[in-house]
Amino acid sequence: MSLPFDDDIAAIATAPGESGLAVVRVSGAGAVAVADRVFRGATKLADAASHTLHHGWASSPLEANAANAANAGSAGGAGGAPLDEVVAAVFRAPRSYTREDVVELSCHGGALPARHVLEALLAAGARLAGPGEFTLRAFLRGRLDLAQAEAVADLIHAETRAASDLALAQLRGALSERLRAFASRIADCAAEVEARVDFAEDVGGVEVPAHVIGAARALAAELSAFVGAGAWARAVREGVHVPIVGRPNAGKSTLFNRLLGEERAIVAASPGTTRDRVSEALELGGVRVTLSDTAGLRGTDDAVEAEGVARSRSAMDTGALVLWVHDATRAPDAEDAAIAAGLRGRRVLLALNKRDLPGAEPAARAAAIASALGAPPVAVALSALSGEGLAELRAELARALGAEGRGSLAGAVANARHAEALARATAALERAVAAGERGEPGECVSLELREALAAIEEVTGQRVSDELLDRIFGRFCIGK
Repeated sequence: MSLPFDDDIAAIATAPGESGLAVVRVSGAGAVAVADRVFRGATKLADAASHTLHHGWASSPLEANAANAANAGSAGGAGGAPLDEVVAAVFRAPRSYTREDVVELSCHGGALPARHVLEALLAAGARLAGPGEFTLRAFLRGRLDLAQAEAVADLIHAETRAASDLALAQLRGALSERLRAFASRIADCAAEVEARVDFAEDVGGVEVPAHVIGAARALAAELSAFVGAGAWARAVREGVHVPIVGRPNAGKSTLFNRLLGEERAIVAASPGTTRDRVSEALELGGVRVTLSDTAGLRGTDDAVEAEGVARSRSAMDTGALVLWVHDATRAPDAEDAAIAAGLRGRRVLLALNKRDLPGAEPAARAAAIASALGAPPVAVALSALSGEGLAELRAELARALGAEGRGSLAGAVANARHAEALARATAALERAVAAGERGEPGECVSLELREALAAIEEVTGQRVSDELLDRIFGRFCIGK
């Protein structure tokens, strides 16, 4: 990190736009002195106790200093040009968000008041905070570990109740507590191996004991299962993309509108109406699902429609799950076989539409498509027009996305960075087990155990690079 952390920083901590209030935050060893150069009230903030509120005015610091000189000894002098009426909240170190002295000035919302107050604080000696720098200081000063700090950004960006609950659990330390338990057990294994290496004569040799190998094997299995169980949590945190694909006039746009509960896509009897991807999000089982209505898949000489078909095929490759809509009144043909070929190996939910029409044979169509896919997909017969079977389709969508047997989100591995680090920890544990079973020296086993421990500590931040901190906190907003 290139930023200094012994100076005073300030930023607007609330979102821009019209609102009842806006908050401007200043943090650092000199935060109270900086705020006092701007704040004019009945009491100087330097004399205020921690966790107290004070009414007053924010003023231009240079003019306020001149007024202070003319009114020496007065706690509430006339001050400089008034900027806004404010309430100052004082938080003394270490009982603050950053574990530094913090002053938060609540002013009126809108485009200008908070900006004017911030400019005054910067003129009074503060530096504009970088993205996430308040939370970064909280991490560096030990108030939060790195996983908890990341949860702050997740909470801010959460778009569903489940995502919010997941972030809150991580912020409260549920994940960190589980990882500390894993780390403690790995450290115990490493300590015993290293003790046998250091004191071989006293303990009867340098061989790695069978019970240590067994403990490492159990840890590897538990850690692997722990990461694997986080698939649903990762979907909750990140959301998923589900393209709706199929032949023209299969009912994709009608189903898209039904699932959203509004007329978002154009529906017409003529084929090829949808020529570009139309995307909207909905919440399904706590997950933000972005549905995309795509152009009907068929051969065409129309250049615009052909581009739409190309985009549909691209969507098939990037979706977490593909919802294939097929007209149940029509037997699959060569173009359906081409769609199936493009979906082989993908997670597919087959919606057999128009089950309410004469000639609909959902079971027969599903069997034919299963043969083309090379595996039987989950299939739901429905009528997008009437809504029949829609509840079953929603349930199957949630199940396909991982909702079934999801368990508690508390302490789950929802972050891709965490999952990657814990996968490396698991691999190191497995190498330690293999080395021990081959009878390799304790130093080799200890090295792998320490690698596993280091990977876990990357998640909680005991071991972290400046580059990683830049990457993590760079996604925060300024002011948090």
